[in-house]
Amino acid sequence: MNAMRLRRLPVIGALTAGGLVLLTAGPAFAHVSVQPGQAEKGGYSTINFKVPNERDDASTVKLEVTLPADHPLASVMPQPVPGWDVKVTKSKLPKPMEMHGEKISEAVTKVTWSGGKIEPGMFQQFPLSVGQLPDDADQLAFKALQTYDNKEVVRWIEEPKEGAAEPENPAPVLKLVAPAEGSDGHDAAAASGQGKDGGSEKAGAENSASADSSDDKDSSDTTARVLGIVGIVIGAAGVAYGVVVSRRRSA
Repeated sequence: MNAMRLRRLPVIGALTAGGLVLLTAGPAFAHVSVQPGQAEKGGYSTINFKVPNERDDASTVKLEVTLPADHPLASVMPQPVPGWDVKVTKSKLPKPMEMHGEKISEAVTKVTWSGGKIEPGMFQQFPLSVGQLPDDADQLAFKALQTYDNKEVVRWIEEPKEGAAEPENPAPVLKLVAPAEGSDGHDAAAASGQGKDGGSEKAGAENSASADSSDDKDSSDTTARVLGIVGIVIGAAGVAYGVVVSRRRSA
């Protein structure tokens, strides 16, 4: 009996440890976050603010995202989200910035989505096209306020610090990385949309050639089958004729 109890202890310990991991890991996935979590410095990117509903008895009805003031973004464009209204707030810059040879005196400082509803157990993504991303920073923090229909407001505004534990209410953070070799600083989707090098035209030509080759092969196969059938029919007719002639001679 004691031996059986001893054998069960590791199993119980493992289950308990697993339960603790789940309990401690759960909240880390529940806060407002940026998807994807990184973008290239000096470029443009489309990011999504992923907003899960953390409450069992209330729905999220509003999201306010404040853009970083120390690194203003001259171009910020929201993508329409069905069922939600979006408001873009611009403010004067303390110091004008230059973009594509033009001086910019104001920038988007806040984007607010409202009018929709994220039910318990659901999440919603709110897309933004942003740029030009700074090339002198390693990350951008977007402070977010999540409002529920019971008037509760959760403030995701604490900036995570390297080497420190994750704060209780972390702000969504976009990591900035060095541009990949050959990158033009735009979205990967735009980069793969084939530019002037004719990449897609070449692929289209190869596909067309492949299709033509396949058609020629199918045509050849069909001709061969028809000729084969004709040959069989002629051969059968010849055999039948030979049998008839043989019988007449025998008679």
